[in-house]
Amino acid sequence: MNGPGEKATMPILPAAIRAARHGAKDLPLVRVDTYGAELRDASGQGFLGDRASNRAFIAILEDWRERVRRGCGEDPFGDQRPSGEIDRQELDRVLQAAEADPEAAGLVQSAIEDFAQEMAGVVRRLLRLPQWKGTERIALGGGFLGSRVGRLAVGRVGILLKAGGERVQMSPVSRHPDDAALCGTVHLAPPELLRQCDVVLAADIGGTNIRAGLVSLGQREEGLLSQANVLFSELWRHADEKPEREEAVDRLASMLSKLARRADEKGMRLCNVIGVGCPGLIRDDGVIERGGQNLPGGGWEDASFNFPARLATVLTKSGQSEPLVILHNDAVVQGLSETSAMQDIEHWAVLTIGTGLGNARFTNQR
Repeated sequence: MNGPGEKATMPILPAAIRAARHGAKDLPLVRVDTYGAELRDASGQGFLGDRASNRAFIAILEDWRERVRRGCGEDPFGDQRPSGEIDRQELDRVLQAAEADPEAAGLVQSAIEDFAQEMAGVVRRLLRLPQWKGTERIALGGGFLGSRVGRLAVGRVGILLKAGGERVQMSPVSRHPDDAALCGTVHLAPPELLRQCDVVLAADIGGTNIRAGLVSLGQREEGLLSQANVLFSELWRHADEKPEREEAVDRLASMLSKLARRADEKGMRLCNVIGVGCPGLIRDDGVIERGGQNLPGGGWEDASFNFPARLATVLTKSGQSEPLVILHNDAVVQGLSETSAMQDIEHWAVLTIGTGLGNARFTNQR
C-alpha cells in the first residue's frame, strides 16, 4: 500500500492468498454458520427484518406522532417536521428531559416499546431456524445502538424474550458500532500476515455511509485480537452526493490511500491486506450475489462487477503495491469484532440495526 519512495510493506505470501476467501464460512476462530437470513412476513409481501431497522423505527415514531395529532394533542416535534429529520441525539435529549416534559418523553418511549415488540418477534423467528438452534447469546450492533434510544430498545427486547421463555442473552456490541464494523475485518486476514504487522486497513460500505479506518492490532493474546482498535478513520456520507458506483470505489480507494500514508508517517508496519464489509450475500470469488441494492450508484450485484478486484486495481494504479482485498457481509464483520467476548459460550449471533436488519450466526472453533 505504498507509493514510490515510501516504506515498503510486507509482501503477500502465496499460501495466505490461497487461504483467503471472500465470504468465508471457516475462519481461524469461528465458523460462520449462516448470515443474511431472510424471513418473510405472514403476508408474503415483505421481510420481517424490515420491521426492525432504522427505517422501521422512524415509521413507528411517525405513527405515534400522527396518533397524537389526531387526538388533538400537541406534537412535541412540530406538526410539519418529518420524523426522518429527527436524529437519535435529539430523541435522547427528550428522554433525559422527562421531568420537564413527560409527555414528549412518553411519546419517544412508546415508539421504543413498539419497536422492541417488533424486534423481539423477529428474534423469535430467527431462533426457530435450524441454523440458529442453540444460540446462547446475541450481540446487537449498527448505528441505532449508538444512542440511548437504541440501548433502551435492546434492553426491552431482552426482557421480552426472557419473559417469553427464550434462553438467550441480548447485549450491545462491546465496541462503538462504527468501530466494531472496522475492527471485525482483521479476523478476515490470514493470521500469518497479521503476525508481521502492526496495523490493517479496513472499510465498511453501507447504504448511507462509507467508512474507512486504520486498525491497530494491539496485543494478540492467543490470536483473539481482543485489543484491536481504530486509530484513525475517514467517513463519507455518500447518500448526500448520490455518486455513481465507479466514483464510490475511487473515493474509497482515496480514503484508504490517505490512511496508508498516515501509517507510514507513524512508522507502523502496514499489512498489505484490506478487509471490507458490505451488505449482501458474498460469493467466494468476491461477487455480491444479492442484497447490495442500497449501495451507492447501483449495479454492485452485476455478475461482471467484482468489487474487491476493482478496488485492488484502483489502488495499484495509484502507484501502490497490489493489496489483498477480502470481502465479507457487514453483519458477519461486525459480529467478528465480538469474538473475544464470546469465548465462554459455543454458539452466538449478531444482529445489526441499520438501513436494514443484518444477521449472522457463529460457532466457536475452539
